[in-house]
Amino acid sequence: MIKKRQTWMTNPRTIKTALSGAFPHHFTACMFLAMLAGCSEPTIQKLEGPAQGTTYHISYWSESPVDDKAVKDAVENEFAAIDKLLSNYRPDSTIETFNSIENTDSQEVGGEIVSLVKIAQVVNQASQGCYDLTIKPLFDLWGFKGNALTIPKDSTILATLKQIGMEKLEIVDDTHLRKKQADLKVDLSSIAQGYSVERISKVLEQKGISNYLVEIGGELKTNGYKPGLQPWRIAVERPLPEERTMHKVVTMPKDSPMAVMTSGTYRHYFDDQGRRYSHILDARNGRPVGHNLVSATVLIADPTVADAWSTALLCLGAKDGMAAANMAKIPALFIELQGSELIESRSDALNTLNTLTLH
Repeated sequence: MIKKRQTWMTNPRTIKTALSGAFPHHFTACMFLAMLAGCSEPTIQKLEGPAQGTTYHISYWSESPVDDKAVKDAVENEFAAIDKLLSNYRPDSTIETFNSIENTDSQEVGGEIVSLVKIAQVVNQASQGCYDLTIKPLFDLWGFKGNALTIPKDSTILATLKQIGMEKLEIVDDTHLRKKQADLKVDLSSIAQGYSVERISKVLEQKGISNYLVEIGGELKTNGYKPGLQPWRIAVERPLPEERTMHKVVTMPKDSPMAVMTSGTYRHYFDDQGRRYSHILDARNGRPVGHNLVSATVLIADPTVADAWSTALLCLGAKDGMAAANMAKIPALFIELQGSELIESRSDALNTLNTLTLH
């Protein structure tokens, strides 16, 4: 299935400031010596801007000197490289070049795309085919790419479904893919932003930065903590289309990385003749999902894997999604809309996760 990406402040994750708290010993000493040596507490640096049809926000700090301009340049260069690799909106990207060649020969796409397909294959199988990178023709059929709903005939959906299927995409080796069906098309948007979060995080780490928060279109990862040993805290938005209020607060771990990825049906949809059509498509039947699950949040260290899983769980719905999350030991938060009431449930792995708090 494909997840329509959302913009900053409309996605179910919104970054909030952390609460204040006690300083660690080295900061206390630094403050004491400030009068003598000019020592001062490190400050959080912020980067933000447009990227991938949405926006990004980065917060970071370091006890050692960092060239902030070099960091910004490296981040922008990385975004450009990712765009050239994964964008379905530019014909010269690696993935669109792969899509445009309609034959069954082995094609070189590079190790990055092959690694994403490997992750997607696992999630595809775990979701019984609900999650599928080859759903692009269906997404276009419904008019979602052009943001204009077109309700197709049943016969057209059935014909288009013949183009769909992860089993028709073969990994040849670490850098090559092959279509088993020449007209197969691949859309990586349901995993690309999580992957981008990880790529940008690595850029910061290469610059010697270990305390950061990276967010792209609401998909985010944190590592380390804020100055004063304060944890990063993330507000999860209430998943209703008419509201912009906080639903949950996640206090992130200070000694390990953590990603928070949420997929939701409540931001991008069409209403037609009293019926609502979500942008979330089930690859098994070619139609928008019709269940009551409005958001699925996954909390694990790897943002790429978390992104794929959040999409798959939302596609499956609360009951089947919970079963899949428990089987794969995925920490996940499900929120259903029943009438006007939001009903929350947590997977077994989330209930036993003790590296963060969700309240």
